[in-house]
Amino acid sequence: MNILDTILAHKRQEVAEAESRVPFSVLEQRLTNAPIVRPFRTALNRADGRVAVIAEVKKASPSKGVLCEDFDPLGIARTYARHGASAISVLTDERFFQGHLDYLRAIRQSVSVPVLRKDFLISRYQVAEAREAGADAVLLIVAALSDEQLRDLLHYTQELGMDALVEVHTETELHRALDAGAAVIGINNRDLTTFHTTLEVTERLAPQIPPGCIIVSESGIESAEDVRRVARAGAHAVLVGESLMRAKDVGEKLREIAGVERS
Repeated sequence: MNILDTILAHKRQEVAEAESRVPFSVLEQRLTNAPIVRPFRTALNRADGRVAVIAEVKKASPSKGVLCEDFDPLGIARTYARHGASAISVLTDERFFQGHLDYLRAIRQSVSVPVLRKDFLISRYQVAEAREAGADAVLLIVAALSDEQLRDLLHYTQELGMDALVEVHTETELHRALDAGAAVIGINNRDLTTFHTTLEVTERLAPQIPPGCIIVSESGIESAEDVRRVARAGAHAVLVGESLMRAKDVGEKLREIAGVERS
């Protein structure tokens, strides 16, 4: 069993426990009080011609351990918003990434840019949780879902007014995402089973994505040159977490990454 399988097994248990505490029907009723959705997809297609940055609030990961000991999610998010982030991604997985849905809830109330729930979503329940907490978009990982699940969660996300960042790592996953109707494609440069990371994944897959889709390059973005490299391949945006979380001056690092013109 690889790490993705381990995470998904835990997610199934996690969702069942959450639904036993708050039934899905009750959760859906709460959505009437959710804040108005901010346009995530629009934010990634910047009018000024620059590559958009989705800056990630991320305390830890299974592969790298704790990234930030003095972790202040709200302070980090505010710094991101002040220094050019087009959107903010919030890790909400507790077991493997030391995140929390409450982080997203607090951040959404404190910034004006769209907020993405970054987690391993396998059910409508989690999508509804995201919307109730204020998320404007959710991550859907193709490798974690069947075709039927992918279509259903994509449809439900859109039904709630949110955008879905549909994540792929291979050509097969890309075709599945496009067949399901994904409009925002995230190309993960990291293999979730081995953690091997290379920007060549974006360079290989991005040219195969039809016009009209927004392309996001995820993982392995360390510098402005990396941003330029994936932009040349066709990326409209990058998702950056670890290099920002490890930076001595987060604002300066983000300004560097966010200042790149699209090719």
